[in-house]
Formats: sequence, structure tokens, C-alpha cells
Amino acid sequence: MLKPFKGFKGLLSIVHAMASMITSKANQFRCLTRFLCSRILSNGRSSMPSLPVAEHLSHSSLPFQVGPRGYGNLELYKRLLSSSATAVNQESPSSNNPANENSDQGKDSGGSQKGDARKAVRGGPISWLSFLFLFVTGAGLIFYYDKEKKQHIEEINKASQEVKQGPSVGKATIGGPFNLINHDGKRVTEKSFLGKWTIIYFGFTHCPDICPDELLKLAAAVDKIKEKAGIEILPVFISVDPERDTVEQVREYVKVFHPKLIGLTGSMDEIKNVARAYRVYYMKTAEENSNYLVDHSIIMYLMGPDMEFLKFFGKNNDVDSLTDGVIKEIKQYKK
Repeated sequence: MLKPFKGFKGLLSIVHAMASMITSKANQFRCLTRFLCSRILSNGRSSMPSLPVAEHLSHSSLPFQVGPRGYGNLELYKRLLSSSATAVNQESPSSNNPANENSDQGKDSGGSQKGDARKAVRGGPISWLSFLFLFVTGAGLIFYYDKEKKQHIEEINKASQEVKQGPSVGKATIGGPFNLINHDGKRVTEKSFLGKWTIIYFGFTHCPDICPDELLKLAAAVDKIKEKAGIEILPVFISVDPERDTVEQVREYVKVFHPKLIGLTGSMDEIKNVARAYRVYYMKTAEENSNYLVDHSIIMYLMGPDMEFLKFFGKNNDVDSLTDGVIKEIKQYKK
């Protein structure tokens, strides 16, 4: 019984084992045929009509041989035996009998006709049969392996689709202490936002399009969450461009989007520390005078009343999905 195989190496090993088995059986069949032919030859020698015929056969060079790859022909052997016996009888005194000559000639002609009618088959169909068997077996094994592989992939996909969404286990290491300046010039820390539901967004005031779009989306979602669930959300904007985003610049910027939006800035080190705490990527691009851009992560972080991270929302969320997602997370948190 074939054992389950793994990979292409297993397939090759099984095919090699089958080829070895077929070769062994062919060798056994060849040896058995050789043994039967030798017994036939020995019985033929014991039934020879006279000693001179046996001696003549033992010294004659017969074209009939049972080699390692031939199987012989019994009819051909009889014909040669009859021909040799006739030749010996012609040399003996008893060869003067015409009846014997006619009989021997009849046997010779009959044996010749039978020998011409039947030809020895050398090689046989074993090699082609073995090749066909190996080909069919290999094709079957490949088909079986491909079927098992597809079934395994389908099971993985099915299992991944059946996973139900639920509250995450554990908390991500996002967030932490910070010390920044708000748009009124006052120092604030993470403790300043305790007891409030907060959404934090990182950007810069000179951003041409992405930051304004995200802040407009955030402002609309804050109002919609208040309308649908009666939950107050405090939006917070933290600058990742402290070189240009001064307190005055941030103040003028945030009041464009929402009256509750709080803008925060700080020194280079302070911004670096808060960005590291929230796993935010930002990098200043090539400078062209003072009109450079800052490449940064486009993520909004929902923080609970204890300033613990709950969930993030990316650029692919529109106003409705952001609103529904925040309400869902808050309801699960309250449970």
C-alpha cells in the first residue's frame, strides 16, 4: 500500500521503487524461461535416436541459443534436430533405405514450413508494458498530489473566512506619555485628555491636500457621532513639522476645520518622542527653499477615556464607516 508522499521528491522515490520492482519481476521471468528451455533441451537430447546423432549435435554449431535476453523457439529446435538426425543417418549404413530418406525429407520439409511460419520473438512487450505502467502511475500520483494541494488551500481559505470578528485579545503597544504645547500656548500632556473619548491625527499645516481632507472627514464624523449616539469626541491634531508649525500657525490652521479641534506642536525631540510612541512614520522630503513637504502616516487613533489605544482608522475609511466604527468600538468598550 502506497504511503502518503510529500513533495516532488516523494513522487520520484515511489516511481523509482516501482521501476525496480518491475525490473526484478522481469529478471525472475527471464530466469524461469531460461530454466524451462534448458530442461526441454535436456529432454530432447535424452530422446535422440542414436549416439552418433547426439555426438553430431554436441560438436555442431547450432544457431539456436538461449541467451540472457532471448526466449528461444521449440519448433525451430525440432527442425534443427530433425535436420541433424537426417544428416547423420545419411552417413550411416542404414541411410540406404529410400523409405527412411523420404520420411526424413518429409519431416525436414514439414519442420522447415513450421519454422518459416513461426518466428522467434526477442525482447517481448515487457519494456513497453513497464513504460506504460510507470507513465500511468506517475500521472495518477501527480493528479492525486495536485488534488490534495487544492483541497488544502480551499480548507485554509474556508477557515479564514469563517473567523468571526470580535474584540481583540490584549492591547497594542500604541500610545504613551507626551509633553506638548497646544494652540493656545499651554503645556499639555496625555493626562490632560483623561476622561474623554479622543481621536488623534498626525499631519502638518503646509500639507496641500491629504491633511485637509482627513481633518474635514474627522470633523464631519465627530458631529455625526454626536448626532447618532450622543457621544462627545475630542479631535486632536499633532504636527510633525515643528520647524514651521508654530503655535500661531497651528492656531490659525485648526480653527478652519472644527471649533473643538485641538492643535499640538512642540520641539523636534518632543515631536519625535510622541511619534515614536504612536508608531507614526514621518520624514521631510527634499528641500526647495522653504516649500518642502513631509511624508507621514495617514492614520487616526481612537483613544479611550484612560488614554489607552482602542482602534485605528486609515485613509480608506469614509465619514460613514469612520462614524460607525467609532460608535461600535465605544459600545464594546462600555460592555
